[in-house]
Amino acid sequence: MPKDKNALLAVFGACVAIFWPGALTFGFPGVMAPIWQEMFHVGRAATGLTIFFMLAAVGAFMFLVGRWQERWGLRRMIVLGVILTAFASLVVSGAGSIYTVYLWAFINGMASSFVYVPALTLVQWCYPKRRGLVAGLVSMVFGISAAIMSPLFAEMLSAFGYQLMNLLLAVLTLSIGLLGAYLAKAPQAWEDAASYRRAGSAAAKPAPQVVTSSRSFTVKESLHTRSFWLLWITWTFAGAAGVSMTLLATEYGLFLGFSLPSAILILTAFNLTNGISRIISGLLSDRFGRNQVMSLAFLAAAFAYFLLPWADGLGACTLLAALVGFSFGTLFSVSAPLVADCFGLDHFGAIFGLTFAAYGFVAGPLGPTLSGYLLDLTGDNFLLVFFYLGAFCLLASFCIRQVVPPHQG
Repeated sequence: MPKDKNALLAVFGACVAIFWPGALTFGFPGVMAPIWQEMFHVGRAATGLTIFFMLAAVGAFMFLVGRWQERWGLRRMIVLGVILTAFASLVVSGAGSIYTVYLWAFINGMASSFVYVPALTLVQWCYPKRRGLVAGLVSMVFGISAAIMSPLFAEMLSAFGYQLMNLLLAVLTLSIGLLGAYLAKAPQAWEDAASYRRAGSAAAKPAPQVVTSSRSFTVKESLHTRSFWLLWITWTFAGAAGVSMTLLATEYGLFLGFSLPSAILILTAFNLTNGISRIISGLLSDRFGRNQVMSLAFLAAAFAYFLLPWADGLGACTLLAALVGFSFGTLFSVSAPLVADCFGLDHFGAIFGLTFAAYGFVAGPLGPTLSGYLLDLTGDNFLLVFFYLGAFCLLASFCIRQVVPPHQG
């Protein structure tokens, strides 16, 4: 089979494998939050913790997966991630309390790490000159899957009931995800580089005296750069602001008096642009620069959050939520090639996993958890919540402009 066809199949396989983890991460909690509140007699703060546990798992495992994939290979990591995603649906199908939902969230976050990091690594090795485009394509599927599935989750719940719906999701995740993993074959260049590292040759190689843009940094070296920590802060603020909308979209729609299907339209708009923006922003970043594209997207999200408290129509709410979704998708798609630009591809998975830790450990408490707590405490004061999330977007817009390859910083 021609080399370019192998690369296309690998990219396609990565996209197929990431579909269900994306749908269950970005779509399922937003649709199910009101249902879980009714089932378990809990408030918004309790369902907001669902995202906290999901992101905590992401923060813990993204770095580890980046390390493990160098030893065990990309495809094995993806297979394990698919199996864990299906297992999580089995767990939540029998949920008797909100604590079982937290367990589902943790397993699902861990599972998405096992698929997302190897998928991004794979496609960038397949197309090293089009990293923004292919990373954006994988990220697009990761995000847009929720836009496709969010309305269908509600329909499936109505048609099959809670338990059967989750059992069906487990079967679909396993069958479709394993097909994607089968197609996601790493290129020979990755295999050669992985064998080189496992043999210890990379460690024995003397470091160059002059840092160049083509140099691949080790994890330890990257931690000593200003750019790494600015990117880490960006993930904290932009991640908190973006992921909060996965719960706030439906909640705000219900607060304004819309029906559940109409409120889900706000979430769908967020997830639609969360997906579409990933390939658009990835492509634009290849041409106009990663920092500029990300900074402008975060700025647009800031204004959207500041305007949301005065949006009382369904059309206005969906438009503003879509702007936040565009920013969130840009964060996911452009950060990956920006990490590769700054620190190289050799240890991309581990370094990207560490930047993702900000999203996992800090963005969750600052975003969905704090916003849910404030809404419960203030009697649904969305103005306060939207204002501080907009401020987060402004800070992220400033920080990302300072992230440059270390020899330039």
